[in-house]
Amino acid sequence: MDIIQLHDKKFKPFISKEEIAKQVNRLTLKIANDLGENETPIFIGILNGSFMFVADFVRGYPYNCHLTFVKLASYQGTNTSGKIKHLVGINEDLEGKTVVILEDIIDTGNTLAEIYKIFEEKNVKKLVIATLFFKPNVFKKALHIDYIGMSIEDRFIVGYGLDYDGLGRNLPDVYQLKED
Repeated sequence: MDIIQLHDKKFKPFISKEEIAKQVNRLTLKIANDLGENETPIFIGILNGSFMFVADFVRGYPYNCHLTFVKLASYQGTNTSGKIKHLVGINEDLEGKTVVILEDIIDTGNTLAEIYKIFEEKNVKKLVIATLFFKPNVFKKALHIDYIGMSIEDRFIVGYGLDYDGLGRNLPDVYQLKED
């Protein structure tokens, strides 16, 4: 892993694809064990950033499951706008079902608050929140997160689905913004 450049910013190596795979596998097995073989959850990935995480997660999930996506956005460049935009909604009937939200990263909690708001009126049996990356130092909400892959410092990251103005999502490793 070398320093890379995306647009006008440089990024340094942060988390290897091997460590990511280890954390995804750990989360997958923990959630599968906790839900059990008799539960058929609906996994909902938050696009765009979660697509790699979701793909690796469901490939490793050993039991029956459903999968769908919702698209919410709050980032502009390297900063969160603080405003969540609904871009693609949920069309499935979720009433009485176990829903597991698969997030790529939770930082301020603004997107998570919107997720809780969306699902409070869906009458789900159980709402479970799982995130691959969590930034505890900037998390501003009193909201529950059931599963956390890795807690990381508050630095902007790219790779493994995460981007900087559209670039970097395809990187198998995660890179951190390099300070000058």
